[in-house]
Amino acid sequence: MQKQDRTLLFDEKKIAGAIDKVAKAICSDFDKSELSEIAFLGIQLKGLPIARRIVDSIRKSSGLEIPLGKLDISMYRDDIGMRKTLPQIHETDIPFDINNRTIVLVDDVLHTGRTIRAALDAMTDYGRPAMIKLAVLVDRGMREFPIQADYVGLLHHVSGKDHVSVSWKELEGRDAVYLSQKK
Repeated sequence: MQKQDRTLLFDEKKIAGAIDKVAKAICSDFDKSELSEIAFLGIQLKGLPIARRIVDSIRKSSGLEIPLGKLDISMYRDDIGMRKTLPQIHETDIPFDINNRTIVLVDDVLHTGRTIRAALDAMTDYGRPAMIKLAVLVDRGMREFPIQADYVGLLHHVSGKDHVSVSWKELEGRDAVYLSQKK
């Protein structure tokens, strides 16, 4: 897909505000002792930058060091046999015990719910959290699975023929959310 075929939905400033909104919502849901027991898992690849930024925002406001891990779901996807190419595998690194802990699972865009379903399956290979919360930068609607985010930075419902993508400074050199039409 060419860059000209996409429209800017949200810029760097809007994204930063959305991340702070999510961090504040998480902080308001838990007291300081509960917050110190939370850990974050960013879904590889695009969920990791927002997870890092949420954790940084919480650290700045609370002074707490919140554990952060990364989760690859490539081999847990339900479309793995239907794709024309093999998925690119990324590192899973969970430097903490997830058993009996509150985990905040983080991704960039919530659409059908299939990615989150795969992440839940992947997580069970590492233990049994006490609770799992879901934080996303953008909720675009159109669910296929009964999965809803607990924390949403930006809500932007689009049609089934549209695609929402996030670019991160860390990965593409710019923070932006784009809308494009599926071909």
